[in-house]
Amino acid sequence: MKSIKDNIKQSSLRQLEDFKLYLEIERNLSIHTVKAYNSDLSDFLGWIGDRTAEELTYKNIREYLSDFQTKNYSKTTVSRKITAIKTFYKYLYREKLIQHNPADNIKGPRKAKNLPQFLNNNEVKSVFDSIDLNTVSGIRDRTIFELLYATGIRVSELCSLNFNNLNLDENEITVFGKGGKERIVLISNRANTMLKAYIQDIRPTYNDSTYTEDSPIFINNTGYRLNQRSVHRALAQIGEKLSMPKKISPHIFRHSFATKLLENGADLRVVQELLGHASISNTQIYTHVSTERLRQAYNKAHPRAR
Repeated sequence: MKSIKDNIKQSSLRQLEDFKLYLEIERNLSIHTVKAYNSDLSDFLGWIGDRTAEELTYKNIREYLSDFQTKNYSKTTVSRKITAIKTFYKYLYREKLIQHNPADNIKGPRKAKNLPQFLNNNEVKSVFDSIDLNTVSGIRDRTIFELLYATGIRVSELCSLNFNNLNLDENEITVFGKGGKERIVLISNRANTMLKAYIQDIRPTYNDSTYTEDSPIFINNTGYRLNQRSVHRALAQIGEKLSMPKKISPHIFRHSFATKLLENGADLRVVQELLGHASISNTQIYTHVSTERLRQAYNKAHPRAR
């Protein structure tokens, strides 16, 4: 049975490989994003067959979009496929392989903005109180969750932490976000104290009593760096145990962190910096969360709200 790549011209395959390197090295995109773009563009180049990307017009690209939109893809998938094509053509234009960009005016579907879920104070307390602090792994996990909630960092950033990223005397941690962008986040005294106790008393019990500046902070039972999946799994188990209607994941702590800061008067730009968002539009979703909560409180309390 023929694969999609069997229908792609050799020159287009070489172009696709060059584009992949561009995404990995120059754009520094994640492995998952590069893989998704590569798959999307393989579909696109397979569809055009004997033609090349340089030959296509705006009308040709629209024909392709019309064709795959009949396949009941989700809006998110359609948007990603369109973004992959637009990014590819920007790359071709940049490399002077095309004189005009036929994908310039291609628009994707408007994505519905789903308000992020977050935990209220009681829910956070329930999650933390459910952890067994009589076990080594329990203390480690509690430290991790306290740190996620206190800083709003991504789970990938947390798992990547090394000892040289810590400046606990100043309550600061250096993290590397998307695209390797470096930023400094602040941690609470409570999280700081727990982290110091974990490093001093708990981490040495994980078959790794020595470490260097480049050693990982959080490790598993065999002494290797803790991976994201393990953190997700630990939280999922807590969610099942508590039978919470909300999905308990590392990212819900990030949402809760941002929502709490804005509810308590933090400036949107400050929250953007702490979260490591490239665009403030990504941070503005949390203002919608706060506004929705105000609306619910108003409708519930005001005698003429309904």
